[in-house]
Amino acid sequence: MQRPFETDRPDIAESAFVSEMSYLVGDVTVEPRASVWPFVCMRGDYGPITVGEETNVQDFTMLHEATVGSGVTIGHNVVVDRATVGDDVLLGMSSTILPDASVGDDCIVAAGTVVREDQEIPDGHIAYGSPPELKPITDEQRDQIRWYGEEYLQLAERYRTAEAPLGRSEGGSHQ
Repeated sequence: MQRPFETDRPDIAESAFVSEMSYLVGDVTVEPRASVWPFVCMRGDYGPITVGEETNVQDFTMLHEATVGSGVTIGHNVVVDRATVGDDVLLGMSSTILPDASVGDDCIVAAGTVVREDQEIPDGHIAYGSPPELKPITDEQRDQIRWYGEEYLQLAERYRTAEAPLGRSEGGSHQ
């Protein structure tokens, strides 16, 4: 579901896939070839949300006043609240990025990790645990980030171009 809030409304690129079972409200921008999966909540009522090109936001994730770069994979059940995520990042399942935190480019935040308020994860690092420990990522881990992104690009395109869900009367295209 997409709905306006006061004077703001979601802006979804034509080539993006946004599940009809997600909730986007207010100042939300979803850039080209990005994907937003079922039960994602993006509340752009407190401040803007931007989801970068070719980023995938997986099921049960919540974004609130967040900037997410391009080529990002956000795993299931992630929270990004008033934070910034760079390009080519993997946020593992059930990770949490707290207010005023930032995750640099080419990073991994491991499943279940909590990035604390005001914490910065520098470019090219993996953060794991709570509080997070840091170590440089390997070339193999960089390749893994890109592999997950490519898998979701292909899956999203299959969904985007499929017929409308059963029981839906209008056309199957998503804005």
